[in-house]
Amino acid sequence: MKNAMRKIPGLISVLLLLGMRPAMAQDVELMPPPPLDPVQVRGVMEKAVNGFIRPGYDHFRQSAEKLEGSMKAFCDAPSKTTDEAAKAAFADTVSSWSTIEIVRVGPVIEHNRFERVLYYPDKKGLGLKQVQRYLAEKDESVTSAESLKGKSVAAQGLGALEFVLYGTDAGDLFDKKGDFRCRYGAAIAGNVANVAAELSDSWNAPNGAQKNWTQPGADNPVFRDEREALVALLGILVHGAEAIRDQRIETFYKGPDKAKFPRTAIYWRSGLTWKSIAANIKAVQNLLHTADMVELVPSDQRSIVNSIDFIAKSMIRIAGTIDTNVEKALDDDQQRAKVDYLLLNGKDLIYRLNDQYGGAIGLSSGFSFADGD
Repeated sequence: MKNAMRKIPGLISVLLLLGMRPAMAQDVELMPPPPLDPVQVRGVMEKAVNGFIRPGYDHFRQSAEKLEGSMKAFCDAPSKTTDEAAKAAFADTVSSWSTIEIVRVGPVIEHNRFERVLYYPDKKGLGLKQVQRYLAEKDESVTSAESLKGKSVAAQGLGALEFVLYGTDAGDLFDKKGDFRCRYGAAIAGNVANVAAELSDSWNAPNGAQKNWTQPGADNPVFRDEREALVALLGILVHGAEAIRDQRIETFYKGPDKAKFPRTAIYWRSGLTWKSIAANIKAVQNLLHTADMVELVPSDQRSIVNSIDFIAKSMIRIAGTIDTNVEKALDDDQQRAKVDYLLLNGKDLIYRLNDQYGGAIGLSSGFSFADGD
């Protein structure tokens, strides 16, 4: 404990040296919130669905379809140009998925769709083992998106495709011995595109998820009233913020006194770790604003949303300055201090959303999103 306490001033000194002040926004003394206005809540839900969720899945679908086409073109004519195009399409798909993946409710949690797109964290390395086995055995059943669908979810998503494009022996993709590897990669891209289409269609269907999320009521199979719907929406934000800290960062780094596992970081091979994390944070901020959730907060307490903005913006800015090589970042004191900064402020972001915003709209008394209640 004493050693840990001694490190805190050192961390703060490094943060100040880097121009990174901990994003401490002014606390707000919360007054008892007024009753929720059902009409206002429905308006917020409609904006969340039509302004963030549906466009997010549509964008993911477009990116995934482009990725599938780029992978097929690369396999048909391997070259530096087609390789770069495939990798650019992969990065774009990671970005679009990182934006919408904070929505971990609804159609995405049905039929293992989330895991089929991204199996992470993978603490036991099951995905890598499966991918390596498929590549070693040259199992033709994984070279079509339809048959791949029935295989291990750990080896049919973005993590598996990243290994195909960037992992051991990826250079084989440029010659004949890499033919199977490339076709497997194209099948993965096709599988991701198929899941993306399912998600987009599910949310765009007039009587599907969008109706359930925008028209709560006694006959609604998901939300019986506006409060239940709002609880789910705030839950997206809180659990999204939790996932950034607990799954996206703490999976490989929990602090200066803990063991570091840079090669378990998400997208570490492609150098997209921090871009993905920044996109996650930006998504939380965008959903909050796109849905006009500030309108639910009493006017004298709206500085809470300003505090959330301040923290999110600072985290996004710092994430964009961290070395894309995760191993190097964790071995360098100044770079590692930036990761510590994300951990510190990630915890504050969760608190601001769960306790302060939730309390301001009357959803925190006896209720904890952080506990999943």
